[in-house]
Amino acid sequence: MWEETININAVSEIRCKTTNYLGVGAIAKIDEIVASMKKQGITKFLVVTGKGAYKKTGAWDFVEKAFKANGVSYELYNGVTPNPEADQVDAAAALGRKIGAQAVLGIGGGSPIDAAKSAAILLSYPKENARSLYEFAFTPEKAVPVVAINLTHGTGTEVNRFAVVSIPEKEFKPAIAYDCIYPLFSIDDPALMTGLSADQTRFVSIDAVNHVVEAATTKAATPYSILLAKETIRLVAKYLPVAEKNPKDLTARYFLTYASILGGIGFDNGLLHFTHALEHPLSGVKAEVTHGHGLALLLPAVVKQIYPAQGKVLADILSPIVPGLTGAADEGKKAADGVRAWLTASGVPAGLKTLGFKDSDVAKLVDLALTTPSLGLLLSFAPVDSGKAAIEAIYRDSM
Repeated sequence: MWEETININAVSEIRCKTTNYLGVGAIAKIDEIVASMKKQGITKFLVVTGKGAYKKTGAWDFVEKAFKANGVSYELYNGVTPNPEADQVDAAAALGRKIGAQAVLGIGGGSPIDAAKSAAILLSYPKENARSLYEFAFTPEKAVPVVAINLTHGTGTEVNRFAVVSIPEKEFKPAIAYDCIYPLFSIDDPALMTGLSADQTRFVSIDAVNHVVEAATTKAATPYSILLAKETIRLVAKYLPVAEKNPKDLTARYFLTYASILGGIGFDNGLLHFTHALEHPLSGVKAEVTHGHGLALLLPAVVKQIYPAQGKVLADILSPIVPGLTGAADEGKKAADGVRAWLTASGVPAGLKTLGFKDSDVAKLVDLALTTPSLGLLLSFAPVDSGKAAIEAIYRDSM
């Protein structure tokens, strides 16, 4: 296959609205990025990251060296948790304001990068906070520049305009999407991802699969989002088992990262619908739930629900993991069972009950899906009816 002809040590550029550097050793590009921004007069950075991965991966050594070499000052916020919360974004923004930060650097997976994007908006709107941002009290049109160093291969946030932050007291987990938070530059270095645990490797990769299944089947889907979907799923199906067997395999990490980039661009173009709209209440209620894990448990039921309307597309894009589908409207259960079999083979136990949810939780989850800011917009792009009955059916089918 053509993948064998690729030199994974050659750092290539992938252009969307973000200039993305992909390849083993791409982290070294941070010096060039900081130097370029310094020429634009940017000398003060807010760095937003999690508690440890930014150092454990070695990314911070390159960043700190680049800052020093270019005479750039910074303030570090390293309190972002999985499923980042509004207070964390506000704390990061406050640190940025203290030094007059002119740009934000996010280091980590989706959570730190989403928090960084959010803080970048708040630095341009000093009278606002994370809650007003995520409850849509205002519509931002500007943000300070964002640079993203990605440490996982799943979210695609390093190449798109989306971010997600929780408001815990309301159990809301809204999403925002604004052109002003496309990262100016991003780095995807597979060598920084070899330390991901088996669960992290599995669930971030499944996140990418969910992105494209949805992006290829929304009302806004295009040939481009469908094209990206099939390739994303093919690459994950091929390389996830390799990375699970040998976490240090850089070729596997490279192509899983590339698949994640395609997924991020895919849903930036085709948007999302059921699976993400219904997962956000799961991790909004239980912050310990890994986003990709929740998505995995919902995906078979979503495929079953939308198959009558999108069978031909699903038969094509799912062929790497569910061969033999024809697209016939009555294949929904077969497709869903095939997806579930692939997930099981990948080590995902079936059912939301494995995460501690009960049948009695369904009513609350349905209500959150319908009332959490922004999720209604996602649901409106579903290819079939997305009312209360459909949402409840997916949750119950996923238990």
